[in-house]
Amino acid sequence: MKEYDFVVIGSGIAGISFALKAAKHGSVAVITKRKGTDTNTAWAQGGIACVTSDEDSFELHVRDTLEAGAGLCDEAVVRTIVTEGPERIHELAELGLQFDERLVLGHRELDLGKEGGHSKRRVLHVRDATGKEIEETLLRELGRQSHVRLLENHMAVDLITAAKLGFATEDRCFGVYVLDEKTGKVETIRSDRIVLATGGCGKVYLYTTNPDIATGDGVAMAWRAGVEIANMEFIQFHPTCLFHAQAKSFLISEAVRGEGGILRNNRGEDFMKCYDARGSLAPRDIVARAIDAEIKRSGAKCVFLDITHKSPEFIRERFPHIYETCLRFGVDMSKQPIPVVPAAHYQCGGIKTDVNGATSLPGLYAIGEVACTGLHGANRLASNSLLEGLVVAHRAATVCMHARSSSKQRISLPEWKSGNVQDVDEMVVIYHNWDEIRRLMWDYVGIVRTDKRLQRASARLRNLQREIREFYWNFKISVDLLELRNLATVAALIVDSALSRKESRGLHYTLDYPETEDRQFKRDTVLSRG
Repeated sequence: MKEYDFVVIGSGIAGISFALKAAKHGSVAVITKRKGTDTNTAWAQGGIACVTSDEDSFELHVRDTLEAGAGLCDEAVVRTIVTEGPERIHELAELGLQFDERLVLGHRELDLGKEGGHSKRRVLHVRDATGKEIEETLLRELGRQSHVRLLENHMAVDLITAAKLGFATEDRCFGVYVLDEKTGKVETIRSDRIVLATGGCGKVYLYTTNPDIATGDGVAMAWRAGVEIANMEFIQFHPTCLFHAQAKSFLISEAVRGEGGILRNNRGEDFMKCYDARGSLAPRDIVARAIDAEIKRSGAKCVFLDITHKSPEFIRERFPHIYETCLRFGVDMSKQPIPVVPAAHYQCGGIKTDVNGATSLPGLYAIGEVACTGLHGANRLASNSLLEGLVVAHRAATVCMHARSSSKQRISLPEWKSGNVQDVDEMVVIYHNWDEIRRLMWDYVGIVRTDKRLQRASARLRNLQREIREFYWNFKISVDLLELRNLATVAALIVDSALSRKESRGLHYTLDYPETEDRQFKRDTVLSRG
């Protein structure tokens, strides 16, 4: 059994930020199932929303967040994260991260971007690869820490809790079982402070902007441990994913619309003005539904994002990564509109926590996209996610320093027992179930929903979960099998949450209940296995 003062599962902005601060107070293990850079953070193009301009204010940022969240944001949480943001941004700068600047009247100032739902320019960015720069900065600093061990190619299997061990005391988290992908062995890791920072679940859908690692692992593990899960019906679909047969999950940043990009249908019309007065800069839920409606109405396969009215020099300088990637697929965005479609992007729900990352299970914390703090409500305001990761990681680290130990004596945890299992004989079973889950979620639990579609999805998912459970207990575990198991769990949580909300709000839009019903449903959807 290995033992650490702190265990962080996930290596994105939230997980590494926490680890850097925890390392000043004890030993830290950072567990990540691929390389340290394989995170949703590294794929974030737009930037970090934060009040840094004299033209902006905390009140305006709070108002924009509350409006986007469609009545379900926790205003106290929103205010905390918005007001503590500048200090956390300053810490990033001290680590060497340099946000883009521009020359104004002879002096340099931050080059702030604007995205959908924002009333002011407040998005700090590093060209169009902000997340990649943040990830590299944080990992570089992590490499300098002697008290941190980065365990790459290790995948968390399940949390170890008092309830699972049969202890009569209050339930709490004692550790985690972790699969070493190279050896195939499951290790037991003991810690009084386990932090889930595993990111989102975009791969539960057929089309997503997320990397392959986004399989909802943290939410699924927390659910199996009896932790409360909230608001999983609110899955944000990014309106603009590059539509191309060879392009896999490539996001066209909302910053393109922030700099004047216009969404047009196959007839070249600026159709967004028919759906919202803000046009192409309306919040993401509105834009995604409008694109979905436009595609279904016309029978077209996509719509188009047009920024050709800007100079080629501006486009290449502001969006070098997007420009080069589109060019590689035969689209010169300085001369022709970019074909785009919506794709699953961000989970606004997750493990229910307070603003310090504490869950309903003592000893377990959740930070970043895996957590539901109350910041996002029913729809995330663009570029608030990286800010949340920084602020909540800092607060969680502060709270963890003072968290009581589960015991003054070292508790010995049982080793993982595989039992009489055999090697997986047919991988096709895993791949088939994986594909079936992703397609049924896309077809039945997408941007626009109905009870009939949701019920079909629920029935099929129950059968799939039984098949996967049987497969899990009869064969040696692998990353593919663990990810499939987690995908099925998270898919069922999304469907169950969606079925329980008999209204349309934010990212949850159902044809059966097209109106918002505040009297009954202006509340979080909270599920618990208990």
